[in-house]
Amino acid sequence: MAYDKRTKDQLARRVAQDIFDGAYVNLGIGMPTTVANHIPAGREIILHSENGILGMGPAPAAGEEDYDLINAGKQPVTLLAGGAYFHHADSFAMMRGGHLDICVLGAFQVSAKGDLANWSTGEPGAIPAVGGAMDLAIGARQTWVMMDLLTKKGESKIVERCTYPLTGIGCVKKIYTDLCTLECTPQGLKLVDTVEGLTHAELENLVGLPIAA
Repeated sequence: MAYDKRTKDQLARRVAQDIFDGAYVNLGIGMPTTVANHIPAGREIILHSENGILGMGPAPAAGEEDYDLINAGKQPVTLLAGGAYFHHADSFAMMRGGHLDICVLGAFQVSAKGDLANWSTGEPGAIPAVGGAMDLAIGARQTWVMMDLLTKKGESKIVERCTYPLTGIGCVKKIYTDLCTLECTPQGLKLVDTVEGLTHAELENLVGLPIAA
């Protein structure tokens, strides 16, 4: 059967759908920042940015950007009523101290058991830039990954064992992709959902690993 990938907005909406009311959530640099634009109406979710923001809102309307108010990826953001900004060290104390319920990160690779590689491909000459990813991956109560399932070469980013430098070991609980949502368990991958038209067998073939139904 034919199937369509989730668009970036559809994927962001899918992630936002699973964030519970009252959660304190860090959105990582890149694709995860779009989740802020899809928080369900009536649900209070307190967004954190590692450069020192709590109570971050969605992206500002065109022409209303304030470049003194940016997230960790240097994108302009908004601040909701009651929001605050503070020192970087205080922000990292929140991250490392177990005060965040969820962090949503991008990834180069995730293993079936939840190992995360998201800061370097290990290529010679690459500039080390792990940032706060290690602190978030281990410090948050749940780490979720948001990414395309396949690389531009058509290879699965979900692997049996990560070949890139690790960010964290066994830290990823859920993987949200443009084709499916999966859980990482000690026994391996577990299917949550797929896009319409993508069969279980086709998904297993794309990933190259067994996925429990």
